[in-house]
Amino acid sequence: MTHDHDLVLRPTAAQTEAALNPPPGRNGGDLVVETLAGLGATTVFGLPGQHALGMFDALRRSDLRYIGLRVENNAGFAADAYGRITGEAAPLLLSTGPGALTSLAALQEARAASAPVLAISSQVPTAGLGGGRHGYLHELPDQAASFRGVVKSVHTVRTQSQIPSAIAEAWTSALTVPHGPVWVEIPQDVLLAETAVPVVTGGDTFPEELPPRPELTAVAADLLSRAERPAIIAGGGVVRADASKKLRQLAERLQAPVVTTFGGKGAFPWTHPLSLQSWLEDRHTTDFLEDADVLLVVGSGLGELSSNYHTFRPRGRVIQIEADLGKLESNHPALGIHADARLALQALLETVGERTDPAAPERVRAVLDKVRERIASQELTLEQDVLAAVRRALPPGAPSFWDMTILAYWAWSAFDAEAPNAMHSAQGAGGLGYGFPAALGAAVADPTHPVLAVSGDGGALYSIAELATARQYDLNVTWLIVDDGGYGILREYMTDAFGQPTATELTRPDYVALAESFGVPGVRTSPETLEADLAKALAAPGPSVVVLPAVLRMFAPTHLD
Repeated sequence: MTHDHDLVLRPTAAQTEAALNPPPGRNGGDLVVETLAGLGATTVFGLPGQHALGMFDALRRSDLRYIGLRVENNAGFAADAYGRITGEAAPLLLSTGPGALTSLAALQEARAASAPVLAISSQVPTAGLGGGRHGYLHELPDQAASFRGVVKSVHTVRTQSQIPSAIAEAWTSALTVPHGPVWVEIPQDVLLAETAVPVVTGGDTFPEELPPRPELTAVAADLLSRAERPAIIAGGGVVRADASKKLRQLAERLQAPVVTTFGGKGAFPWTHPLSLQSWLEDRHTTDFLEDADVLLVVGSGLGELSSNYHTFRPRGRVIQIEADLGKLESNHPALGIHADARLALQALLETVGERTDPAAPERVRAVLDKVRERIASQELTLEQDVLAAVRRALPPGAPSFWDMTILAYWAWSAFDAEAPNAMHSAQGAGGLGYGFPAALGAAVADPTHPVLAVSGDGGALYSIAELATARQYDLNVTWLIVDDGGYGILREYMTDAFGQPTATELTRPDYVALAESFGVPGVRTSPETLEADLAKALAAPGPSVVVLPAVLRMFAPTHLD
């Protein structure tokens, strides 16, 4: 009898030939790119640096496509988006010390959003390791320590023979649910030295699945089947697990209203009769969810933004399905099910009973009517018109990437993503500068659709250098910059809290002229012409910039009442 663990993959004749007669001139960097190619990677992002040159030299001997950005953090955002769009681990090649550390904010966002990024950094030469003060350029006492609290796993390499296994192990970690960024570091001398290690020709890895415990799904199915007022909160875990269809099937079987978190945009159809949309920063939605006698939370930790800033107090029974063990019951007691959202929803579909509740759509409409009345009372026509113009201009299937800006905060609650995995923002970690470089990564991942990036003028200055990247690779990204002369949301926060803002006003460039200096077409628009100008830019091949001078306001919060 043959068991799975007894199976051994036998090399092909070509693999044997490559192993016995490797081409001359290979170094440790070749082992890196060979391993990545063997694992199925086709594209890498990054930025070269002195200690990492061995990896970058090896790229020219490989078939991997290299996309070079101008700032390491932006390269990380691009890799994050590539991972979200493709579901593959996105390789990110970086140098040591400052180059590595500059990527930390992007890796924090990838971790919060469960985006699979495989960051590979160089290190100082082996002689400089160990925490001593040897005076090497970029030297840190313990570089890996800077990443342990940010990424999912850290993998260190000290010899060339460790490279294939370390990268394969990191790849598996990145793609095991919950997906996330991982970190590999390799010393400069290990990358540069000629290698006797055979050509890496294989690299299959098998990320482990995370099925639910059957006794837990049996209890959950019973609770949901007997519920009088069930409701569902669908988070980013539903999108990452490609479980939107199963979510819809379950909601319809239970006649359970569904609200999506800001990370879960598109997980449930916006105009469905059971859709509460994404109005989580509204007390009417919060009250409705609190009144559910059984609340199913799928792929969300019910953090700050998903709980109306921790004012949400469920009165009924909570069932939480979450792949990240640390988020399970971290904010509310629940029947906690540690599982991949897709597998857990499938288990519930196989066991849950069917409910009839003809009044459920009516209750949903009542909540949405109250939300609309509240927004309508605040004289925010400009903001709603601008957001609606963006939605009409964006072609079906085109993804959008939103920076931390007032229009994005509106989009979290009020924008119809129209499809799963189509709207992305930096709401996981909340760092500025995400929108444009992430959109570039998405355009690399799927060149068949135009991609929209949305930034404020403050966030735009974080990533303005990537206009050169967009032009160099002719990426099909349209960048909408809402120019209000400063950090608009911080201006509002400070005015509300202290009566006046400080340090929020910005001297900024002429963004149209600046874009054109990079060879990128630019246009200055208005709220009245935004839809036409944006649609035209999105329809044109290559990068473009649309600048909207406008001061937008946020709708009033309800968590402070």
